[in-house]
Amino acid sequence: MLVHSRSARRALHILFFVLFLPVFALPLLVIVAASFASSWSGALPSGATLTHYQDMAHGEAPAALLTSVLTALAASVTALTAGTWAALAAEKLGRRARGLLDGLFLLPVAVPSVVVGLSLLVAFSQPPFLLNGTPQIVIIAHTVLVTAFAYQSVTAALTRLDPAYEQSAAGLGARPAYVLWRVKLPLLLPSLTAAAGLCFALSMGELSATMMIYPPDWLPLPVQIFAATDRGSLFTGAALAVALMTTTLLVLLGVSRIRTKASYR
Repeated sequence: MLVHSRSARRALHILFFVLFLPVFALPLLVIVAASFASSWSGALPSGATLTHYQDMAHGEAPAALLTSVLTALAASVTALTAGTWAALAAEKLGRRARGLLDGLFLLPVAVPSVVVGLSLLVAFSQPPFLLNGTPQIVIIAHTVLVTAFAYQSVTAALTRLDPAYEQSAAGLGARPAYVLWRVKLPLLLPSLTAAAGLCFALSMGELSATMMIYPPDWLPLPVQIFAATDRGSLFTGAALAVALMTTTLLVLLGVSRIRTKASYR
């Protein structure tokens, strides 16, 4: 740390916990407590019960959770492929062309996601690109929204990559395709796994654009959480939110383990 005084470091630690607990940790803990509650006691939930989880297990929640996971996986893989390809291509472009490419990828992030959902709804509502009412349009929307993060992550990793590795491989007679697959991409693997985890987490929690375009037979879990809380079923919504958080954290933990192993290769 930049602060060398022990008392100053202690004060900073206290300040961190004072700000972190009420802003970040406490709301999540309240959601977890509400998922096991049957009533409110003042400002906190009370009355321990497993009814909400039992109802969730026998309702539409498992299918909705599976829908969210499949959507996030498809969007993450597509976004990572497109973002990596674009970042590798942008590395060979001039400054002006690279700036234009950066702007194209960042545009969906710069506007509200509900605008992205509406634009896709309008664009794919007529033949020959009639995707309205299909799961594919939801996957496309999530891909559009998260590709910018994959592109930026890979671009940042490329700027830190030592060109000596590629030059050495090329000097030994390796073809460009071999250099890409056996030298460059393995060096980028930690950044690629981090970008994949970020894309997955963002897709799992996406709501605004999804609300505009999801079909009745492809209901992601965030939409079901919104519907439950909108009709006043806060405890049911809390249980669904805990299921969403747990699944996302488990996947991110798995991605983190892969990234750690990739870092030591």
